[in-house]
Amino acid sequence: MAETTSRILHLLNLLQTHRQWSGSQLAERLQVTRRTLRRDIDRLRELGYRVEATRGSGGGYRLEAGAELPPLLLTDEEAVTMAIGLRIAAAEGLTDGEQTTLSALAKFEQVLPSALRQRVNALAASVQAAATDSRRAPVSPDLLGQLALCCRDRERVRFHYVAGDGSATDRVVEPHSLVTADRTWFLVCWDLHRLDWRTFRVDRMSRLFGTRVHFAARGLPAADAAEFVAVEVSRAKSGTHAAQVVMRLPIDEMRAYFGPWAVGAIAEGPEHTVWPIVGDEFVQMLSAVVWVPDGVEYEVRGSPEFLEFLRQSAHRMLQATTPA
Repeated sequence: MAETTSRILHLLNLLQTHRQWSGSQLAERLQVTRRTLRRDIDRLRELGYRVEATRGSGGGYRLEAGAELPPLLLTDEEAVTMAIGLRIAAAEGLTDGEQTTLSALAKFEQVLPSALRQRVNALAASVQAAATDSRRAPVSPDLLGQLALCCRDRERVRFHYVAGDGSATDRVVEPHSLVTADRTWFLVCWDLHRLDWRTFRVDRMSRLFGTRVHFAARGLPAADAAEFVAVEVSRAKSGTHAAQVVMRLPIDEMRAYFGPWAVGAIAEGPEHTVWPIVGDEFVQMLSAVVWVPDGVEYEVRGSPEFLEFLRQSAHRMLQATTPA
């Protein structure tokens, strides 16, 4: 009986970590026959888990939502991560976030074993959430949850989107990641209409539903999703101030070095690249200038005020590094 219980728990864990499994995959993972697998699936159904079975080449088993919430099977690491996440979720701009989060946290920590509760408390003492920003765009926890599942399972989704200028469109995308940046949640995805990578603000999305069409993973044109969003957010901002950095570096080499941050760069002859920089403050633009690779000659073209700011900043840094 102990072996059967352990196998069923393993089966439940597999069903919870992926949207759909084929029968042969599950049987191989559990090292049982297809007949035994079907019996184990039936036992899970008797316990209240709705396991859907579909036939055909694209069929298999998937865990469906039921009328009641059955027990979840979590590893120690997952349980600790969830508890910490619930403690800081109220500051992440979820609608009714504080009330809902505290209620869920109370129920969750009530059943945590003593050792895990101690780990949660130790971590919580070192992890602090930033104060809630009133400018943060509120989003629905349900919408975020649906998007997270579709990102995990690589399932295409449809949704209605209202852009910042008020224009409305219906989109079909292949979701990659959810990223929080600039006080906003963003979905990073491959847009099947534009045939390109895009970011969408989650607070501007509605009428989301999954298509049950799965796709192969694509490579992001950035080191990770967070960097991709940072570039897109920076590109969307016009900035109060603008300047140009002219580098003695062919544009292909410049793009290879700067990656997605090379957006807007143009060639000026075979050996030089003009890189536009913007910012609401001069100090933001200074950080971009400092990013020019070592050994590369460059000049800055900009307003007299910005050039004077650069000269004063360079003088201050020189003084700071000169021995008394």
